[in-house]
Amino acid sequence: MTDQVTKAGAFKALHVPGQPLILFNVWDAGTARAVAASGAKALATGSWSVAAAHGFEDGEHMPLDLALANLERIVAASDLPVTIDLESGYGATPDEVGATIARTLQAGAIGCNIEDGVRETTLRGTSDQVARLKAARAAADRLGIPLFLNARTDVFLAAASDRHEGLVDTALERGRAYAEAGADGFFVPGLADERLIARVVEASPLPVNIMASAKTPPAARLAELGVARISHGPGPYRMAMKALEDAARAALL
Repeated sequence: MTDQVTKAGAFKALHVPGQPLILFNVWDAGTARAVAASGAKALATGSWSVAAAHGFEDGEHMPLDLALANLERIVAASDLPVTIDLESGYGATPDEVGATIARTLQAGAIGCNIEDGVRETTLRGTSDQVARLKAARAAADRLGIPLFLNARTDVFLAAASDRHEGLVDTALERGRAYAEAGADGFFVPGLADERLIARVVEASPLPVNIMASAKTPPAARLAELGVARISHGPGPYRMAMKALEDAARAALL
């Protein structure tokens, strides 16, 4: 427990605006070891990658028991802090989300993502999501572990890019509410325009997490904009599977 608390504190300290923590997302113990060997400062899972690696679709179709068993193996594979993508919290109610968080911490994680998206184009009401985040924070507090609660909003993912400018204020309203609920970070996947990223960073009460993609500015530019965390989401999994497929095809010719 003491080691877990120490790792949680160290992980939070890595979120420095302008000096972003880079998380090259993993999906099992093997990839955790590989990324740790690269010199990474922390490990993060991505739900899409973990689900795909186990034969499931994303969207909490992978059983929580299996996700947590996989987490335990990742935690055991390295001495680095590990944060897990818990999608929307694996719970229909705030109490169920709290129970998920307790199990997640008992499995060794020191952080998690919880999103406000229900389906690709649907968002939870802000008050509903606030209740879920409060339950997550309360569960961590009961265990005495300073969980890094990364509150993800799917405001931008759920809309075409030409609508993103008009959604910045909506996203920031959610970010402020999530901060008051006990969140430590604000994750805005789908946002790629550097002008809009700069607006979110400037106004957010929490360190901002951007998900890297072919459309986002490079890491050095995101650092200049004040981003505190850069995740790679499903990118590493797709890259690895493409390399494997290409190698297999070459071997079979």
